[in-house]
Amino acid sequence: MNISIIGTGYVGLVTGTCFAETGNHVICVDIDKAKVEAMQNGKMPIYEPDLDTLFERNLKAKRLTFTTRLKEAVDKTDIIFLALPTPPNEDGSADLSYILKVSDDLGKIMTSYKIIVDKSTVPVGTSDKVRAAIAANSKVEFDVVSNPEFLREGFAVDDFMKPDRVVIGTSSPRARKLMEDLYKPFVRQGNPVYIMDERSAELTKYAANSFLATKISFMNEIANICELMGADVDAVRIGIGADQRIGKRFLFPGIGYGGSCFPKDVKALVQSSDEYKYDFKILKSVMQVNETQKQVLIAKLKGHFKNLSGLKIALWGLAFKPDTDDIREAPALVIIDELLKHGAQVSAYDPAAMENVSRIYGSRIYFASNEYEAVQDADALVIATEWSEFRTPDFNEIKKRMTNPVIFDGRNLYAVEQMQQEGFTYYSIGRKDLL
Repeated sequence: MNISIIGTGYVGLVTGTCFAETGNHVICVDIDKAKVEAMQNGKMPIYEPDLDTLFERNLKAKRLTFTTRLKEAVDKTDIIFLALPTPPNEDGSADLSYILKVSDDLGKIMTSYKIIVDKSTVPVGTSDKVRAAIAANSKVEFDVVSNPEFLREGFAVDDFMKPDRVVIGTSSPRARKLMEDLYKPFVRQGNPVYIMDERSAELTKYAANSFLATKISFMNEIANICELMGADVDAVRIGIGADQRIGKRFLFPGIGYGGSCFPKDVKALVQSSDEYKYDFKILKSVMQVNETQKQVLIAKLKGHFKNLSGLKIALWGLAFKPDTDDIREAPALVIIDELLKHGAQVSAYDPAAMENVSRIYGSRIYFASNEYEAVQDADALVIATEWSEFRTPDFNEIKKRMTNPVIFDGRNLYAVEQMQQEGFTYYSIGRKDLL
């Protein structure tokens, strides 16, 4: 099929590349000329494991192309995916200006039947707004489909190529047939394709992310109670995770969720609910718990040192999760802000996200070349992201380099007993602290 992807951010680039991988011809459109030129020359604008291989292969095969010319892409394609940003407004609602602007433009340039697909995460009713914006400028027949993405950063290629499910929101038999044909190569093992109305598809994405955010915040609350009651959150996690009604995933406590999806989507669903005069109490609590949880390690640092001024704190991990360079809503940034506010020096290391963080802090924090340089002469080590390379470090090397062998582990990477044997003062989440 001939497909165009409007927007080459994280979702757009993964979507376009993976569709090209199954033999489709994909034109990706972006208004950023420098970015388009870089991609035409084979430079990836994002970090995502395994995407570079597919990107290079399909670029070379000329199944994947890039342009700044919207009309050129629209004229040559039958299915148009909108993968545009929907950033939160000040009140938490989703900003649809990018999507509606492109929809308005599409109405002016379409000359034949097209399927317009909302791939961005959008509030309920967006498909109606897109349809109205196009129809205001066009008398050409078209359909609008809601096709939310369920991509995990760090696993996006696998998630797209082997999806747990595909959700297609459409009331058009013609659009349904074309969308089912498009996704057939991705569901050959029998994973389901769910056809529903557009509004239900739009709400499905918000409901899924909000539920997972709720699960994370619930476990963080359980971890906090464990510390007060003398229980071990790891034991509790295993005990409840064995219940098939609950499941094992998203039960690991930590210092809060971040990223481009959970914070934004929870806020947007709360705001949408308010518009319908519904008080979504659970999600409002989820947001409050998450903001509080990002401060947990700061409280432990203050409790241990009393005064953070003049201390050198090593920070392992800057991205909101491992295997990505995404720092949006990352708990590490909250920790950095608090440390700097209290007069501490920060020496940070992250395998992928340091360039992004340097744009925010510049020379106010030190960026180390590896995890061991980061802890040189440090008074404490704070772990904010659970990168694999942090799981089995050389503890003797860490102790030798640090001024004080004390670790504040926001991701529970190490067993308490192991830290005791290694001779560290060790603070974690929901478990017994080694003082």
